[in-house]
Amino acid sequence: MELKDLWQTVLGEIELTISKANFITWFRNTKIHSKKDGLITVSTPNGFTREWLENKYNKLILKILRNNSPDVKEINFVIGEEKIVSPKAVEEPTPTLIGDQLNFQEFNLDKETNLNPKYTFNNFIIGSFNELAQAAGRAIVKNPGTMYNPLFIYGGVGLGKTHLIQAIGNELTKAHPNKKIKYLSSEKYTSELVDAISKKGMDSFKDKYRKIDTLIIDDIQFIAGKEKTQEEFFHTFNALYQKNKQIIITSDRAPKSISTLEERLRSRFEGGMIADITYPDLETRTAIINTKLKEKKIKLPNDVTTYIATNIQRNIREVEGALNRVIAYSQVNNIIPDQKITQKILTQIINSPKKMTNYKNILKIVAEFYDIHISDLIDRSRKKELVRPRQITMYLIRNELNSSYPYIGEKLGGRDHTTAMYACQKIKKDIESNESAQEEINLIKEKLYT
Repeated sequence: MELKDLWQTVLGEIELTISKANFITWFRNTKIHSKKDGLITVSTPNGFTREWLENKYNKLILKILRNNSPDVKEINFVIGEEKIVSPKAVEEPTPTLIGDQLNFQEFNLDKETNLNPKYTFNNFIIGSFNELAQAAGRAIVKNPGTMYNPLFIYGGVGLGKTHLIQAIGNELTKAHPNKKIKYLSSEKYTSELVDAISKKGMDSFKDKYRKIDTLIIDDIQFIAGKEKTQEEFFHTFNALYQKNKQIIITSDRAPKSISTLEERLRSRFEGGMIADITYPDLETRTAIINTKLKEKKIKLPNDVTTYIATNIQRNIREVEGALNRVIAYSQVNNIIPDQKITQKILTQIINSPKKMTNYKNILKIVAEFYDIHISDLIDRSRKKELVRPRQITMYLIRNELNSSYPYIGEKLGGRDHTTAMYACQKIKKDIESNESAQEEINLIKEKLYT
């Protein structure tokens, strides 16, 4: 196996175990520089990243490397990838077909738009789970600013939101070359805002974003709870909207489920087109696998691809991660895997026991999900943005831990058992009558057990 393929396999597995933000922060622009006598040398872009990988992720990286290349003994992290990578190591990269992750091989982001040209409609797999969002995107390309404005796309991790909005951006760039298009994450927007405030450059910051023709913001849920960011984004949103400029936004949940989002922003987001992306069906997962194999010019038996598509169901990122693991194993061992071998390779992924949880973990995950403090769930505050997360916490403790109502009330600030009973019944009714509520609970559960 070539070093770049080995590292891509490592990245694929790591991405399944850590948050998207951490993955982007610590693994962007990293590569295997060399492998000699069991020593893997990994290049990093700066000293801070090198130190963090050495201290935080060394054991995890080494474990994955050894699983895919048993002769690996240790890792050495160095600084400065561009100067030491051989020409062979920066051949045309394999683009991510679909999914929220970035491809951390070399790619040329457009400096003006921040768009990755590898994300296109041509390599975006369409299925019933995403066809509405995709159709809305194509309609926007024809008439930006007049149809579906804003376009708000939401769905769980690894379902293709980033791919789709960047594909829309790339198509807009081709169809309207004179228009200013900008893609960035909400975290990047916040970072630039903080920098502008500290350097007294707010006028320049406002001017920059209010002259854009199409603004594409990824993971808008991260501005929840950030008052200054929400205020500035609200004014930017209004300035663009009033000029019929296109706004495209993604989130991991629907606007009404972002509890600490200001009501005026929530109202703006709900005023346009809201499209959800759900889990892909079996046929779509199979199509993604086959497209990926065609792109890599690799053939696997049909029973192998069917086994992967049937057993990896949660999101496309996991499908690609499982496929990469099978490909890596076959290349290292120089064999064509059958279904039995594939089952053995993926046994840890498919048959891993369900992670246990407890009420403290539920409090922690719910607080993180809604960007509030654990104390907010326990305190007596009746603020609207806290009531629903508190009720969901009670519902999860009841259903995931089979706890009694008195126990739930006691753990959430000494409340009466009737309060816990009402909360659980209310959330249960919401789930039964509202599909987005079900998706919201599923997202939290996913974080509980991963």
